[in-house]
Amino acid sequence: MPEGDSVWKLARRLDRQLTGHTIARSDFRTPRLATRDVSGREVLGHDTHGKHLLTRFSAAADSPPATLHSHLKMDGSWSTLAPGKRLPARVQPHVRLLLTLDDDRVVHGIRLHDLDLVPTDREADLVGHLGPDPLRDDWDPAEAVRRLGEDPTQPFVSALLDQRRVAGFGNLWANELAFLTGVSPWTPIGEVDVERLVERGATMLRHSATVEGAYQVTTGSPVRGDDHWVTGRQRHGCRRCRGPISVTAEVPGDAANRRTWWCPACQPGPGPEARVGQPGVRVRPGAAGGRPRRSSRSSRGRR
Repeated sequence: MPEGDSVWKLARRLDRQLTGHTIARSDFRTPRLATRDVSGREVLGHDTHGKHLLTRFSAAADSPPATLHSHLKMDGSWSTLAPGKRLPARVQPHVRLLLTLDDDRVVHGIRLHDLDLVPTDREADLVGHLGPDPLRDDWDPAEAVRRLGEDPTQPFVSALLDQRRVAGFGNLWANELAFLTGVSPWTPIGEVDVERLVERGATMLRHSATVEGAYQVTTGSPVRGDDHWVTGRQRHGCRRCRGPISVTAEVPGDAANRRTWWCPACQPGPGPEARVGQPGVRVRPGAAGGRPRRSSRSSRGRR
């Protein structure tokens, strides 16, 4: 799933491609917005809050400025094509939004989720529940610390994945920050230095979003396979101790319990049996060996 830095970088790309252009024609291909029209409006720019994208349009003759809200989830994307170019036929059925610009380029919103079009002054109706975002100008680290500490018993990874507490950290960052903090992913959040965690996480997320070549590199090495400490490394072992990396499957449909990687040697603490509401899950050790802490018949989840 795209994380806050992914969506922030998308917003900057769309700013370069769309801002200042007028919509010549719009076509919303989702039932709830099928009759809406933003033609004649100028694209004013893009903003993000966590994993949510906000596309802002100018006022129309009979209505105020408007904001298009979208979420990429696992499979969403945006594509801007030159005049006369077409998407591959296999992608066409998945277009949820089509905008023709004043220079005849065409913008496609592909597999977009949670589409909404609201007056700009009502954006809070859609994203007001979200926690502070390190990539926004209104970032409030003290509020992020306060929200993360509201339930000190919540597991580390589940707390970071809860966008109501702090927005923008997805599964990659939750796994990597648990390793860098030196605790099990299921350590109660109240047992770690949350202020230090928020400072480190915010610095890393901003670095990933804004520094060329640093996108989602958590180790300092951009070499593929060496760019993460634990995420995806079950076949390679721990970069620090060379011991096995364990991985446990996500719980389908449960945003608090995603697929999780960790080094049992470098990250002492509770195992995945401590997951929120989960009495037991299957643990698969890395290729280097290692013992599963607990097992069940649950199937392996997707990355």
